[in-house]
Amino acid sequence: MTRRLFVALGLPDRVSEPLLDAMEGVPGARWQDADNLHITLRFIGEVDRHLEADIVAALSSIAFLPLEVRLSGVGHFEGAKRARAIWAAVEPNGELDLLQMRVEMACRRAGCAPVTRKFVPHVTLARLSAGSGPLESWLHANGKLAPPAWTARSFSLFESDLTPNGPIYTEIQQFP
Repeated sequence: MTRRLFVALGLPDRVSEPLLDAMEGVPGARWQDADNLHITLRFIGEVDRHLEADIVAALSSIAFLPLEVRLSGVGHFEGAKRARAIWAAVEPNGELDLLQMRVEMACRRAGCAPVTRKFVPHVTLARLSAGSGPLESWLHANGKLAPPAWTARSFSLFESDLTPNGPIYTEIQQFP
């Protein structure tokens, strides 16, 4: 049996609520549920239970101090021919970058293949399809979106279960 895993920072309700309030106004967008809002530190993918145990052990060894995280502004990821996701931006943060690097190194030590893509911290708000409406007015209206900052005191390993209605994320373990 395998599970599809990723490592992320969860968001407190006081940060999620303003994001949820902004989630409307783009026809055809598949907006995220409150439970699915997070900052991905490392997508791992499908692993068996042995590799999962090694990942948990490696992640447990990470030491980090609580860090302040702040979201500010919105944007979108482009695919080959169209936008594919809308996100809230995470302000540049050296401590978050360091935590992400430690998570990456722990996953490699556990036996995961390296991720070579540059870390772009964000919170995915919606996934878009070819039939999704125009984004410009939404991006303009929400460009100054800035929920309150928060102190991240832990990160978590999540399972991502893909369903026809979208992914369901389940926290497996929290690492303080």
